[in-house]
Amino acid sequence: MTGRGRAVLLEAPGEHRTIPYEPRAPGPGQALVRVAAAGVCGSDREVFEGRRPSAYVRYPLVPGHEWSGTVLAVGDGVCRSLVGRRVVGEGFHNCGQCERCRAGATSLCTGGYAETGFTLPGAFADTLTLPARLLHLLGEDADLRAAALLEPAAVVAAATLAARPRPGERIAVVGAGTLGLLAVQFLAASSPAALLVVDPRLARARQAERFGATETCPAAAEESAGGYDLVVETAGAGGSAAAAARLARRGGRLVLTGIPGPGAEGLDPALLAVNQLAVHGVFGASSRAWSHAVRMFTSGLLSPAALITHELRLEQYAEAVALVGGGDEEVGKVLLLP
Repeated sequence: MTGRGRAVLLEAPGEHRTIPYEPRAPGPGQALVRVAAAGVCGSDREVFEGRRPSAYVRYPLVPGHEWSGTVLAVGDGVCRSLVGRRVVGEGFHNCGQCERCRAGATSLCTGGYAETGFTLPGAFADTLTLPARLLHLLGEDADLRAAALLEPAAVVAAATLAARPRPGERIAVVGAGTLGLLAVQFLAASSPAALLVVDPRLARARQAERFGATETCPAAAEESAGGYDLVVETAGAGGSAAAAARLARRGGRLVLTGIPGPGAEGLDPALLAVNQLAVHGVFGASSRAWSHAVRMFTSGLLSPAALITHELRLEQYAEAVALVGGGDEEVGKVLLLP
């Protein structure tokens, strides 16, 4: 079918090796994909270091949940026209049968947590086998390097759909990492009156201006408090959610996408109640959000390629993980290329 392949096997936190393997032939309803590029993110570093909660990881593991590729083969019950198509794929393996899935909230599936790259084999490998129903088709000329960022873009799409940005609103984004810079692109498309980005990293702030931010600052200034109709938090730092809440006007909307570690500053319930803030949390992305992200990418409104700063070989997995979250503000999105 494809010959022998390679994969990164993380046997336990900090213990990994590159192994040969036979690509798994697709069973009924499945597709075999040749991985073109796979992104490395902060959660991959958590898995490597053993800091991800045990309910959300299963060792030994082939990591990698952000990816793009080309369909090599399909199993019974899958349309053969998929073969040769460029694709990305949802990470959550939702059941498709529970009440939440039937309502379209596939990221809230009650069938149990299962996700590519965390509890199921991931994309730090030459190939990946997964349910074909999770695939989203790209154009024939799609940039597969850039498309590897469509997983974080789908998370941002989920945040945008929850936020319901309207033309002429004042919007703030807290954090200018990958999620934040993608959020700027999504939100700029809604024609805001102002689009503030808060991040102490000057290089990231400058990049946000290229994507449509009208103002950047290293920290939320006191005079900005209560000045924004919509605030999207993407940083996941200890105090970023609380800072984001203070930026929202009375009756405003707050969307939280960052996941901080233990000990983070909580939201002030009096502030939420008195200011009548609508708060929405985002973890992962529904099928609808994935479709939204792919449409934005295909239409050219989303340009994730500019976020890529490093491209490494599969065998450089540990080096790639060290770059992510290492504190160098010049490090943007890191890709592994099989």
